[in-house]
Amino acid sequence: MHFGFSYIGLIYLIMLMLPNIIWTKNQPKDYEKYAKNENKLLLILERIGEVLVTCVALVFSDFNLRRWTPWCLWLVVSFALMVLYEIYWVRYFRSEKTMKDFYSGILKVPVAGATLPVAAFFLLGIYGSNVLMLISTVILGIGHIGIHLGHAKEAGIEKKKRHILLRIGKVILSVFFVLIFGTIFVVIGFRNIHYVNHYANFKNGVDEGTYLSLGGQEQYVLMTGSDTSNPVIVYLHGGPSSPDSYCTYSFADYLTDDYTFVCWDQRGCGRTYFRNMDVDPDNSTATFEQAEADLDELVDYVLERFEQDQVIIMGHSYGTILGSQYVLDHPDKVSAYIGVAQVTSLERTDLYSYEDALERAKEAGESTEALEEAFAAYSQDESLVNFMALRNVVSEYHPVAVQDSETWAAVTSPYFGVDDFRWFLKQLGSMNDYFALNQQLFDYTFDFDVYNRSVDFSVQEYLNAICASDKSLNLMEGCGHNTQYARPEEFGDIVKGILEE
Repeated sequence: MHFGFSYIGLIYLIMLMLPNIIWTKNQPKDYEKYAKNENKLLLILERIGEVLVTCVALVFSDFNLRRWTPWCLWLVVSFALMVLYEIYWVRYFRSEKTMKDFYSGILKVPVAGATLPVAAFFLLGIYGSNVLMLISTVILGIGHIGIHLGHAKEAGIEKKKRHILLRIGKVILSVFFVLIFGTIFVVIGFRNIHYVNHYANFKNGVDEGTYLSLGGQEQYVLMTGSDTSNPVIVYLHGGPSSPDSYCTYSFADYLTDDYTFVCWDQRGCGRTYFRNMDVDPDNSTATFEQAEADLDELVDYVLERFEQDQVIIMGHSYGTILGSQYVLDHPDKVSAYIGVAQVTSLERTDLYSYEDALERAKEAGESTEALEEAFAAYSQDESLVNFMALRNVVSEYHPVAVQDSETWAAVTSPYFGVDDFRWFLKQLGSMNDYFALNQQLFDYTFDFDVYNRSVDFSVQEYLNAICASDKSLNLMEGCGHNTQYARPEEFGDIVKGILEE
């Protein structure tokens, strides 16, 4: 939620109030007779809702026009309802102005004069991701629509009874819409709570999502921290091409008191991909060498921006390949390196996992046919699709005790945007198409083997052969690949302990 004048809110309020001002001199006959019987509680809710909606509509800039995304369809539908509301009034003013005219529906919308604006402002709240507008319109709707439904019933303006199947269908449809919009309500509420919390924590530091020019492309970077003089952690996501900038707050919040946390949607994925898809639709520039060059420019930027001599590199999964190589090539710019789910060799790791799963299946007396078929398919054709199929079968024998909360952190994130969702849909689509989009990075990852590199900073047996002045191995029991999302607070404590030493 962002404070600021909303011209869209003002337009909506004018469209709402102007017909009502004209109506005061064009009330239907006998309306005052029904108005005397209004429910006092509903009247109080209506008045409170009117004040809240008016204030919220004007003081939050979230409702104003922005760069077009599919999310803007909420505004389009909302405005269409307001236009329909104006049409309703034009029809009423041209009618005989009876109670029946006043409480007539339009396009199957009952009590249109009350229902349409409430629905329009509710959808405006979704467009602006503003839970205060949603709450305000619910209060207004209960009071305003409730009052006028009562008037319509009292005046004897009732709909003809429909067939039982139509009534059942209406109930089912109503429940469906309640569940959909209820879920949206809850999600937006948590997003706003998280945003307000971040605003309070970072108001004297940095809380900025922006696009930086790295390697000739505008690339998305998110920076958070309570004090810009703190040391900087540059976090490298996994995948490759699996950005998670929008939900890293769930574990980074346990670090931002002492560190400035920098996330980055790397070239060829996430927000960065959609920002550059017109100039590089096939990701021809998304190579490992270019990724390292982009990272170097990002490091130079944060060193200058936050007046630091060195940064801390934290890599997760594929990000550990990029991070550990960068540390080797630029030791002067890095004070410490943290590998989370450190990659050594996918081929060796997955062979070990397969053999372990095979042994477990045999010990349990279970059929090993599915395992052996998946392994044979991958052995004959080492494609990414066959690799993932083998992993899916093997993973059944390596259950995770502590499930991660990445999905919940994502949907309730104050940073989650439409482009993040669009990339998520790409990951759910054709696996072949998704892999092809970053084929060069996936090929590099599959060929990567730490044992073939210099051991100056490699991880033979994960620790023993690492040549570093300080080193440690920290295990989080019961967690899977995403330890930072499984136990975020414990993860933050471990990271702080490592760096404080």
